Amino acid sequence: MSVLSIRPVESCRYDAVNLGEVMLRLDPGEGRIRTARSFAAWEGGGEYNVARGLRRAFGLRTAILTALADNEVGRLIEDFILTGGLDTSFITWLGYDGVGRTVRNGLNFTERGFGVRGALGVSDRGHTAASQLRADQIDFDHLFGTLGVRWLHTGGIYAALSETSAQTTLAAVQAAHTHGVVVSYDLNYRPSLWQAIGGQARAQQVNQAIAGYVDVMIGNEEDFTAALGFQVEGVDADLSELDTTAFAAMIAQVAAAYPNLAVIATTLRTVRSATVNDWGALAWSPATGLVHATHRPGLQILDRVGGGDSFASGLIAALLDDQNLQTAVQWGAAHGALAMTTPGDTSTATKTEILKLAAGGNARVNR
Repeated sequence: MSVLSIRPVESCRYDAVNLGEVMLRLDPGEGRIRTARSFAAWEGGGEYNVARGLRRAFGLRTAILTALADNEVGRLIEDFILTGGLDTSFITWLGYDGVGRTVRNGLNFTERGFGVRGALGVSDRGHTAASQLRADQIDFDHLFGTLGVRWLHTGGIYAALSETSAQTTLAAVQAAHTHGVVVSYDLNYRPSLWQAIGGQARAQQVNQAIAGYVDVMIGNEEDFTAALGFQVEGVDADLSELDTTAFAAMIAQVAAAYPNLAVIATTLRTVRSATVNDWGALAWSPATGLVHATHRPGLQILDRVGGGDSFASGLIAALLDDQNLQTAVQWGAAHGALAMTTPGDTSTATKTEILKLAAGGNARVNR
């Protein structure tokens, strides 16, 4: 049985609604940003990637809460979102001044990396529409109460974009909590996003306020330390190796500080090279204690961006399906592994492929 109390399907229009920014990703393929003459374009964003995975891989009813500048780039991003199958009814469109002095759409240039050359992301997202989205522009009572939502997912990337986005994130999780909507939050600490607005101290202030309204907390060991202020011993200098006993001790600290947390989950990644990682995951609940996904040493990777988001969507999909936590962490780890075999932020995996890998399947040809 699931470790959560989730609203029944028939009482809600949406299985999941996600709050976050959707950017235009520009990918130079096998080359470098600095020498590229052409880019492949698609959409991406930490919170959005989870919603798209829930819709495309698992067939769930999802919508995105975001804002876009109303110009041709914004409409291109909308077209990608529509292709992903998400409901776009809750996109707030902001007027464009012709230049982008006051509002614009976010861009994300991303190199995949190869071998000893790591993946590289260069974000261009200052003054974006999503960072200016205010809580009073969203009717949370209508969305969560009248229409009905089973799950809200958001995260620390969106909360870091501005003081406004931090306030909007807090208002969203508070409203969801009031209406009995399960809330998941991916800490997703990014130093570059916080460095100009108070750094790690401000990140902890924002994330600690949000954490009190979260049911499912997701993050790696660095996230829990940097974003919430907890310390874990047993991690090497570059945070690539994790002693699970030490991590269990940290989970105990987090759970004691936030008794509202029903599930705490993390991915485990050891970077051997940009194209070979060891990959796994852990999850915890008061009822089950710590459970482990299948560990996959030497996982070959084409594009690592979005692996953690696909882990989150697999975990959420299983819990929405009333699966136990052991199954949920297996779905999440398998989905993350598959997502990293294709280019782009978003997953192209099918539910059949995910469940096959989660059950111990391999890469033999399917005919």
